[in-house]
Amino acid sequence: GDVVRISIDGKDTMFVYDFEEVLIKDFSTPEGKKAYKKLVYNVRKTMPYAKLAAFRLQMMEDNLQLLTTAKERNRYIKETEKAIKEEFMASLKKFSRSQGKLLLKLIHRETGKTTFDILRHYRGSTETFYWSTFAKFYNASLKDEYDPIIDYQIEMIVKQYKLE
Repeated sequence: GDVVRISIDGKDTMFVYDFEEVLIKDFSTPEGKKAYKKLVYNVRKTMPYAKLAAFRLQMMEDNLQLLTTAKERNRYIKETEKAIKEEFMASLKKFSRSQGKLLLKLIHRETGKTTFDILRHYRGSTETFYWSTFAKFYNASLKDEYDPIIDYQIEMIVKQYKLE
């Protein structure tokens, strides 16, 4: 680890080190190693989409603050959603089920909101139903949440590969 600071206690000088967290991986079996490598691949593939989703959401929220009428806001939300669908649908359809589920979790990690909450806030229940059906294709739920305790391997991969 790297020396972070020097602590002097009376006559004693102590070096205070900062060690990176160590991830204990289950490589005791070939299946464990293969599963972990697949998870690394999937996180690295889906994280840019989650980041972009978070960026788009923040940009949309900032722009909505500038609009004065409900009609302008609704039109802007519809136009933004249409642009996102056109941009991402082809890519999302190529994702495997596990990648789709992972993407929903990473969107929650990046925004602090589940995909369901985001859609419910900006669109009506019909649109939420459409996206919910799309999530079902991945055998996922729009309400999937990211839990750093349960999803510790994902969290460590994000940090290890500096995907934050």
